[in-house]
Amino acid sequence: MNYVHTDKAPAAIGPYSQAIKVGDMVFTSGQIALKTDGTFLDGDVKEQAELVLQNLSEVLKKAGASLQSVVKTTIFLANMDDFVAINEVYAKAFGDHKPARSTVAVKTLPKNALIEIEAIAKI
Repeated sequence: MNYVHTDKAPAAIGPYSQAIKVGDMVFTSGQIALKTDGTFLDGDVKEQAELVLQNLSEVLKKAGASLQSVVKTTIFLANMDDFVAINEVYAKAFGDHKPARSTVAVKTLPKNALIEIEAIAKI
């Protein structure tokens, strides 16, 4: 088991890693709309989703994977009314690649984020 860390994505805001590599798999922690300096992007759900996916991409890259090697994502939404909007951003980021996915509405996310995404990818 190897811990993954990149300065091209925000550091963990708690006692956890950006991701863990086990064999040829990588399991990311959830990403919210934090900039690399740790400040929160207080934008709309699409802006937050774009930054979340950019951060997720950087963590995956450091682990030797990419968005194109993701096998499963979990999306946490503060408001299920944002489902259509995040689908637009998500589809653009993943293109023709369509990993398995769950989307869950939650009461509150860290820093009152509107979206959080975690991923499992094959290296």
